[in-house]
Amino acid sequence: MFDFHKDKERYFNMQYTNSKEYILPFIERYINHEKKLDVLEIGCAEAGVLKAFTDKGHQCVGIELDPSRTELAKMFMSDEISAGKIEFMSKNIYDIDIDKDLKTKFDLIILKDVIEHIHDQAKFMSFLHKFLKPEGKIFFGFPPWQMPFGGHQQVAKSKILSALPYYHMLPRSIYKMILKAFGESPVKVENMLEIKDTGISIERFERILKKEKYTTLKRQLYLINPIYKYKFGLSARKQIGIISAIPILRNFLSTCAYYLIEEGK
Repeated sequence: MFDFHKDKERYFNMQYTNSKEYILPFIERYINHEKKLDVLEIGCAEAGVLKAFTDKGHQCVGIELDPSRTELAKMFMSDEISAGKIEFMSKNIYDIDIDKDLKTKFDLIILKDVIEHIHDQAKFMSFLHKFLKPEGKIFFGFPPWQMPFGGHQQVAKSKILSALPYYHMLPRSIYKMILKAFGESPVKVENMLEIKDTGISIERFERILKKEKYTTLKRQLYLINPIYKYKFGLSARKQIGIISAIPILRNFLSTCAYYLIEEGK
């Protein structure tokens, strides 16, 4: 496992800088920063992404299933909480009562490295309609399943497995056998197998968008994920157009996909 997965403050700062330098510019043509927006992040973790939005004066809510990560978010964002710029809750999104728990719908919903962890993504995407204001937008950032580390194997304890690309695409039984043979804990094995169950391709993501009546405003595939700049010192690099246009192949050669969508008109 890389050190930044253990150092949560460093990870928070990576997410903050990535949000400020890449996510905000990606959506700025479609978002009016002159107006205070209501912004929701689902799966906010330590809330580094949201800090870039509170810095712009937007009103933010972070929802995170893991209570320990919610507590870290509250610690890192204590000044923003005191100023009334942000609030957090540790809750399953399906258990949220919009009127009681949130009191507003949202101009922007953020899902950064989240959709690839969700079961029944079509159901989830349908559910998101309830949280959007008229003309509200949703940002997604996710790794296509077939990309070199689409199984999130970089979190493996084994240095060999954490650096080995593409083996997450092996048949489930063989993949599980390899993880166990290299000493991964039962919990880690189950977590990585779950990602194998929920990982999503570009094509399936776009099919769900169409089925659930969303319109894509902007898409960008990356050969080198912007976050790698802060994790590994690698400069972000956009995928070339000809690769971006080739179904299936683009999944293997793109380490990240950014989308901004809205409800179909």
